[in-house]
Amino acid sequence: MQQYSFDRPLPETLPPPPGGLLLGALDGGDPAAIAAADHAARHWQWPQPGPLAPGSAAHRQAAAAMFRETFNPYKPSIIAWPHLSPDARDRLTGLPIWDIAVQTEGKARLRMLAYAQAQPDPDWRAAIEQNGWEEWRHKQVLSDLVAAYGIALAPEPPYPPPRDTEWAYLVTGFSECIDSFFAFGLFELAKRSGYFPAELVDTFEPVIQEETRHILLFANWLAAHRARLPLHRRVWFEMRVAAVWAFLIWERIGIARGMDDGKPAAKQDNSFTLTGSAAVSDADVSPGELMAICLAENTRRFAGYDARLRRPTTTPALARLALRFLRRRAPRPA
Repeated sequence: MQQYSFDRPLPETLPPPPGGLLLGALDGGDPAAIAAADHAARHWQWPQPGPLAPGSAAHRQAAAAMFRETFNPYKPSIIAWPHLSPDARDRLTGLPIWDIAVQTEGKARLRMLAYAQAQPDPDWRAAIEQNGWEEWRHKQVLSDLVAAYGIALAPEPPYPPPRDTEWAYLVTGFSECIDSFFAFGLFELAKRSGYFPAELVDTFEPVIQEETRHILLFANWLAAHRARLPLHRRVWFEMRVAAVWAFLIWERIGIARGMDDGKPAAKQDNSFTLTGSAAVSDADVSPGELMAICLAENTRRFAGYDARLRRPTTTPALARLALRFLRRRAPRPA
């Protein structure tokens, strides 16, 4: 397997994911092939019977196979970005997310490739490396979008290699679990509201489903990693996990962002997925209603994957707890 040296920039093109799946497989735009690839990306079952205990060889093989076999070979360069009306274009370009979105994917790519290199097991190494490759593809999609609609971005900062590859991978994985959970709900809200053209929303659908696969892989790696650790190392690891959650909460309530006043990224909203319902819908949506939509979409997007694989649980559990204290009401016109 190719290794990446971090004393030089990572190549802009990476090897195809394992299994011989080529990125240009859907270049022809055949609707049947596109529909088949989309279905395969959302539905997967491990053919062998029996439990998949985290830490076991069967669990490791199943998680790696899921990620490899649900790969969707869409190609960013052939995406036809739809024409937008002036109002829709203004709503899109006015979202305070584009700098952070592009930079987040750039950092995620580097962190995952760095952590993949540290994995002694070839199954986990290949899966996490593929995850990094797909993060790079997300960055290409976002870069093409901002170019297509004339969205001005701040200059990208350098992406230094992580000094602590495990910490960087945990921050990226748990961050994706949080952001994807709320992104599922916001994306569904955008579809229901018609605030953006359906063609634009549909264009992003493969990317949103790909995030489901990403956090499914992370949840199963996490369960397997915990199961393999001896007690003394498990205690230290759980302390690190708690520290990661504290850091992410600190970041998302705006304290970390407030310390960056004067930097270009400070103008961006790092907690948009938690607070952005007004930017994707013209209806007045209560926090309880948004939580309910996020939970329903989270369940729907994971439903097609083998139920024996572990799902992310912390953010959905916190959302259910929050719903006990939030008064839900139907959305009203703004």
